Amino acid sequence: MGIIVKLDVMLAERKVKSKDLAEYVGITEANLSLLKQGKVKGVRFDTLERICAFLHCQPGDILIFKRQDENDKIE
Repeated sequence: MGIIVKLDVMLAERKVKSKDLAEYVGITEANLSLLKQGKVKGVRFDTLERICAFLHCQPGDILIFKRQDENDKIE
């Protein structure tokens, strides 16, 4: 699995709409949706910083590392 994005959980906990977060961060709702689904290959530090500032959280509240089994490959 590798990196798991828990942005949707944080949005729900903070009762924040994706639209409001996207507007604050300066990205499209479509790109925020891809980020929430974990379908991006990376995230810029300034984007992560703005997300954390808006949600009053730490990067570790949003991004979780899950170790792979030795038989699994990380692509």
